[in-house]
Amino acid sequence: MSWGTELWDQYDNVGVHTQKGIDFCEKFTHFLKERSAVELEYARNLKKLVKNFQPKKREEDEYQFTWAKGFVDMIKEVHDIAGQHEVIAESLQGTVYKDLQNLMTELKQDRKKHLQEGARLQEQLRQMALSLDKAKKTYEKAFKESERALDNYRKADADINLSRADVEKQRIIMNQKAQQCEDCKNEYASVLQQFNSHQQEHYHTAMPMVFQQLQEMETKRITKMKDCVLQCAEIEKSVIPIINTCIEGMIKAAGSVNSAQDSKLVIDKYKSGFPIPQDVPFEDLSNMGGMVDNQNNSTSNKQTPSNPMKPSTVSSKQKKRGGLFGLFGSSKGKPALLPVVDDQKEDFSDLPPNQRRRKLQQKIDLIKKDMAKETAEREGILKLKDVYVSNPALGDPNMLAEKVEENAQKLDALQQELLKYEGYLAECEGKRRHSASGDSIHSSDSGHHAPHTISTPGTPHQQPHNVYAPIDGDEDGDEFGEGDVEFHVIGTCRALYPFEATNEGSVPMSENEEMQILEEDQGDGWTRVRKVDGTEGFVPSSYVQCHYLTSD
Repeated sequence: MSWGTELWDQYDNVGVHTQKGIDFCEKFTHFLKERSAVELEYARNLKKLVKNFQPKKREEDEYQFTWAKGFVDMIKEVHDIAGQHEVIAESLQGTVYKDLQNLMTELKQDRKKHLQEGARLQEQLRQMALSLDKAKKTYEKAFKESERALDNYRKADADINLSRADVEKQRIIMNQKAQQCEDCKNEYASVLQQFNSHQQEHYHTAMPMVFQQLQEMETKRITKMKDCVLQCAEIEKSVIPIINTCIEGMIKAAGSVNSAQDSKLVIDKYKSGFPIPQDVPFEDLSNMGGMVDNQNNSTSNKQTPSNPMKPSTVSSKQKKRGGLFGLFGSSKGKPALLPVVDDQKEDFSDLPPNQRRRKLQQKIDLIKKDMAKETAEREGILKLKDVYVSNPALGDPNMLAEKVEENAQKLDALQQELLKYEGYLAECEGKRRHSASGDSIHSSDSGHHAPHTISTPGTPHQQPHNVYAPIDGDEDGDEFGEGDVEFHVIGTCRALYPFEATNEGSVPMSENEEMQILEEDQGDGWTRVRKVDGTEGFVPSSYVQCHYLTSD
């Protein structure tokens, strides 16, 4: 169907319709622009959200669990999805929007040109119509004048009173008017013929061509809009596989969450390595004899401290016994044995065995990583040096000597550091040491080392040492002195709380049990005592109330 034949008399409506089409195309471009802005804003907000929930440096320990790793993997996929929305926005704005803008510019120019041509043809037809109307009116006027001249001649010829000259005059006028009327008639017929010919060409050739051009323009616009809608769909469709991959990544992240593995990680992270306290043994106070009564009398007037964590130990000397796990904490009013944790020590000996082992292994891995980096850097410098040697024009090989030396020093320092921490790790994993008496004191499987005092003649108060037992049955070790030392009684003490001896070198005690003090607390939280049955060993200083003998 052609607009030229079907809409031959709807030129103005066709012009309005084509303008509406261009306006709608412009509306489509506004939609694409705002859609792109929405996609960009959505992508920006998604990325901001992901950034806000990225693990912080202080939270690194928390993100070793599978549930935390699953969350991190999920937000990574969300970040990738945000990137796909950016792709949508860029494609819409960079391709579809730009094509529509170019189309709109072209449509406006074509429409203007076609409408101008149509207006010109319309004006030509109108002018032809005006000329025809004018010729027709001139002919009508001349015809009427010719009729009146003929009528006047007939009257004059019939009037006997008029002279022959007057009748002849009327006859001449009649002939003139008749000739004028004939000329106007011929002119009118000529104009009418031209008008009809022009009108025929106007409605069958010229204007149909204009309508056809407008129709083709409209068809082009509609086809382009169809293509743009299809492009929008294709852009969306192209990112769907990637988004689906991101969703599959989220599903995989969910599947990677493992409660059993996380439970094991919690154990690995917080397990101290200390053994579970054993049952408190029954102490028969009737075997204490008169010693108990005397000790009770001597301590009956003592006031029990309100805080078991603050021992009432009175000591004139504060020699620190190294390597002992020192202080006792309390939980809900019940004292508990805890290690002293002040500033982090270099060998992490202030940490429980399992945590110490993990920290040492992490330090060793970090040192090895630094060594690998320095080694790679050294290889690169040496290769560059070889290049300079083979081609001096590229550079002076002597310039790299300083860097090689500096790198060697770094490697040596790292090697020493590695050996040191490997030694700490070997010690932590159970390398056995021998006591001064030559007896080996084994640590528990958890790695908790018991206090043990080593003394030599003339120095009754040496620092205690930690003693380690080998894990794999290694019998090699260092020996520190020989011989037994006799301790003198320097006071008495009464147990404020029961204590289970879970470590080598410590002795159990029951509440209100009286004992003799052989060595006062040296600042590490342990006091050496002798029980009624002659057993000697260490007890927590905060668990006993001490009374030291005074010298006259």
